[in-house]
Amino acid sequence: MLDMLNDLLWGKVLLVLLVGVGIGFTVASRFVQFRYFGEMFRILGSGQAFKRNKHGHLSSFQALVLSVAGRVGGGNIAGVAVAITLGGPGAIFWMWLVGLMGMATSFLECTLAQTYKEAEGDGTYRGGPAYYIVKGLGKQWRWLAAFYSVLLLLTFGFAFTALQSYAVATSFGDAFGVPVLYSGIALAMLVGLIIFGGIKRIARISEFLVPFMAVSYIAIALLVIAMNITEIPGVIVLIVKSAFGLEPLIGGGIGAAIMMGLKRGLFSNEAGLGSAPNVAAVAYVPHPANQGIVQAFSVFIDTVIICSATAFLILLSGVYDPAAGAGVEGIALTQAALADHVGEWGRTFVSLALLLFAFSTILYNYYLGENSLNFFSRDNQNLFNAFRVAIVLLVCWGATTDLGTVFGFADVTMGLLAVVNLIALIMLFKCGLRILKDFDVQRRQGIKQPIFDANQHPDLDLDPKAWELEPEEAEALKQRLEGAPAK
Repeated sequence: MLDMLNDLLWGKVLLVLLVGVGIGFTVASRFVQFRYFGEMFRILGSGQAFKRNKHGHLSSFQALVLSVAGRVGGGNIAGVAVAITLGGPGAIFWMWLVGLMGMATSFLECTLAQTYKEAEGDGTYRGGPAYYIVKGLGKQWRWLAAFYSVLLLLTFGFAFTALQSYAVATSFGDAFGVPVLYSGIALAMLVGLIIFGGIKRIARISEFLVPFMAVSYIAIALLVIAMNITEIPGVIVLIVKSAFGLEPLIGGGIGAAIMMGLKRGLFSNEAGLGSAPNVAAVAYVPHPANQGIVQAFSVFIDTVIICSATAFLILLSGVYDPAAGAGVEGIALTQAALADHVGEWGRTFVSLALLLFAFSTILYNYYLGENSLNFFSRDNQNLFNAFRVAIVLLVCWGATTDLGTVFGFADVTMGLLAVVNLIALIMLFKCGLRILKDFDVQRRQGIKQPIFDANQHPDLDLDPKAWELEPEEAEALKQRLEGAPAK
């Protein structure tokens, strides 16, 4: 039953929706992910990305690293290996394509999440697909928002948390011989210490952990590439040729390459799932498009940079034979590949990298689950504490259990999650273009940092408290409206 549903969702429905939304918004927005690619670095290089307002909201940079923490996980290490094993090297090409188009999808969903965010009583924000469905489409669609929230809780709050714990425990067992129960208990204790501190503590941990782990992993990949620089053109040719079925002995042909590239690409970068918008909405930014641009960059980091790093580690090694495949798969294939390049310490490095990736992803998954519960019941601390306890127990259980069925279940719920969110994005397509146009117009006027004036969009039913401007921003907006020179 699970296999049949997965074939329907991933082989037909999502193929159309993901490609349609990604290419559709790319064209309609005049290739926003490429037009503002340099802007991604400008925003992150400016003080604005690290700015918090009087309520101590997350900064744009914190929201970025938290979403990267969620995107970068087992999918980048084990998921890429699975894609190559089952779909051949050509799956990597389709992962790249999904990633580049997904940058536009991520821009759209995260910009909408910022636009329709709501202010909480303590001054923090909440937002995400459930919120832009209700506020953007109308209260008659609340049932769809509730369905999305349930799927988000099941997929990320429960299934993916168990899967990440399983990946860490099995990896440590392979590399160090540590019993999975001990790994599960240790990981559960660490997770518990952090999640009971709330989103701000999670963000502070991620702000340090994510850049460190990403840079370390990319550095080792660059070392391997430098050691095999003359073979890089051949690997790229292999990826492209097998993507179009020109290498018939590799993987399962073009169909398997597309399927695995699509599924593992979405699992890795999450563009279109609606998960990252839950975090993007929490940040304080002067304009919704700011966070849309930053979140598009997180998809680029995940798919084009980190997934490619894993792919080259595997394809440049002697462990993987393009004609015969590999004797190992999943995380073990990545470990064996790096060990082939640098020696046995490569297995240890991959295990530690996976630990950091998975640990940060579990924290991110917890927050998504909390956000879905918040949609149904706000300020219910007993409910949130019960969920935190459940997460700690789930980490222990996931580490010690064969999760074959959970993988199949997670693929189905993830597929349904994407379908619901992508339908909402199609219906809010014009709204996303409208917010982008507001940003574009200000940039053409020479304004380096556009400011969003919610009063100019009364028909969108926005939360005025969520868009209260800081004094300097209010003054800049006033000068702009009075016709003063742009700044």
